[in-house]
Amino acid sequence: MKYLITGSNGQLAREFIRLLAERSEKVFAPAEPLCDITDPVMVDGLVASQRPDVIVNCAAYNQVDAAERSRETAMRVNAAGPRNLASAARRYGARLVHFSSDYVFDGAKETGPYEEGDAALPLNAYGESKLAGERAVQEELPERALVLRLSWVFGEGTQNFIHKFLQRLAEAAPLKATCDEFSVPTWTRTVADITLRALQQDVQGLYHATNSGFCSRYEWAQHILKVRGIDRFIRPVSMASFALPAQRPLFSAMSNRTIAGILGREIPVWQEAVTAFVKETMTS
Repeated sequence: MKYLITGSNGQLAREFIRLLAERSEKVFAPAEPLCDITDPVMVDGLVASQRPDVIVNCAAYNQVDAAERSRETAMRVNAAGPRNLASAARRYGARLVHFSSDYVFDGAKETGPYEEGDAALPLNAYGESKLAGERAVQEELPERALVLRLSWVFGEGTQNFIHKFLQRLAEAAPLKATCDEFSVPTWTRTVADITLRALQQDVQGLYHATNSGFCSRYEWAQHILKVRGIDRFIRPVSMASFALPAQRPLFSAMSNRTIAGILGREIPVWQEAVTAFVKETMTS
């Protein structure tokens, strides 16, 4: 198959490009200025000229706090952009993979991780834009779209918790991490693997695609230190102590059991994924 990948500079796109290259698949991943998903004319031209079998939308506005001040930009990239892609996919017979977020939930659920059927009630502008995006895709392309909600994504790049934590570690500054904010650290490699398996099985619809289990940021940071063999004190603090512009859900962990059951495989727990990734970065 031929794949068109948007957001080529991001950590998720890099993983797809790497994995698909290993499999000798045809991949077209234009530089982001040449693939502005908010421009419907540009999107139509790209899809018309390339005629991909699958569009994988890795382009997103992920600045959660900045979105509070730039709601229009967040909605344009995270909602209007996916609608443009879905419309082009419908016109030219392509399938579309789109990624959403655990921040579509308010964190108030008390009976376990979120399932696909739970009500989406975002607390911030970023979450609102991601919810609008997943709904736009499903409206425009109900039978050929795969929408996957992700959480706490990490991979090759600088826009993730692991990179930022290791930076603070190198600066020898006091370390602190939230102990009351819970979700699922999810490796881009896990996401790419789930996505490609789902495409092979012609899966469509909305699913949660994360590693298994869940943790706090504090537990995540502790695990990173353990893998690195570093003995450092991390102070557990509340999320409120950071006084961030955007309100965040305290518990947004999602269950991946639906997609795992469809694919017929167990998805690795977050500890295994973080360990493998950190060890790779230590040797690269």
